[in-house]
Amino acid sequence: MDEMDLVKQVKDVSPLRPEAYERARATLGTAMVASERPDLVAAPARKKRFTRTPGFRVGVGVVGIAAAVAVVVSVTSVTSAPPAEPTAQAPAAESRLVTLAADVKVTAGSLPGDASLVISSKIAPDGKPYPIYTLYTDKGQIFFAQERGALAGAVARGEDLAVSDDSSVVAAARFAASSDLDKARLLMINAIPNAWGVGLSPAEAQKAWDKSQTERISLLKAKGIKDPQPQPRPTGKALEDGINGVLWNNSFSALTVAAANPEVRAGVLRLISTIPEVKVDKAIVGGQPVLNLTAGSALFAGHYELVLTINAQTGLPIRSETSKTAPGDKPAPPRTYESSRVKVADIAAGKF
Repeated sequence: MDEMDLVKQVKDVSPLRPEAYERARATLGTAMVASERPDLVAAPARKKRFTRTPGFRVGVGVVGIAAAVAVVVSVTSVTSAPPAEPTAQAPAAESRLVTLAADVKVTAGSLPGDASLVISSKIAPDGKPYPIYTLYTDKGQIFFAQERGALAGAVARGEDLAVSDDSSVVAAARFAASSDLDKARLLMINAIPNAWGVGLSPAEAQKAWDKSQTERISLLKAKGIKDPQPQPRPTGKALEDGINGVLWNNSFSALTVAAANPEVRAGVLRLISTIPEVKVDKAIVGGQPVLNLTAGSALFAGHYELVLTINAQTGLPIRSETSKTAPGDKPAPPRTYESSRVKVADIAAGKF
């Protein structure tokens, strides 16, 4: 089963968050491999959402399914304690991403409009384009829809679907734009609760891991897996890759809601520059210079690589797709992105 198979089961659910596909894929893949590959550990999943607003059924889509089969349990984030392990990786002195981040940040200044609009599109199981309109306002509100008219209606009716996760990842990205990267990494890693215990004492971090394993075993038993055993908390590179996988996912989430904000883009670029498993290559797509950011399979429990293509001059996301999938895994269809700054009033009036 891949994330598109999941969508077939929840076609009556609207709307699905853009990152739901990638998170569901990572979570399900890890859940399935957990009982077969003791050396691989779980990728943290996004919290299940229970908010319900008029006209929307939220919390039971792909994100909800992913959370239901997650093999780790969310734990409280703590950022005030000293890190249990190093959480920062210094970027290369001439890192293309750091250089681009500096150029992008210069454009932050006074932004037009009062919201960021991201239109993403992927081919659905029925072969038709599956667009998702995401509006993130400067006040922290967030609106989703699968059609332009539906987005206008959602905004006009005030159907705000924002949760703390959204504001947390965006705030962490903005902090990273011009602040200490060690602190920024810790803030982004813990923007969404996870089982790694980064920022906790070694003893508390182990407790967090043990709690996640208890939940993992319970869920695997519910899936019919006989006698699942707890896995030891990883160390060394395995631990580093797991933590960096969270950093990538949370940074990617910030882009899916607020890519049109140059401060957010700059922060995400600086954060990604600290991940050794991300390779940066120059290319030309549609006549424009781009950078292909290839997140290695180690960040996704060995299941696939994820390639994020961004504009080499603006840092805006253009496309994402999986590649080099493990045997038995299906590559996810590419998703494209269009980002712009807009006025909330114009969106509500359908003027976009």
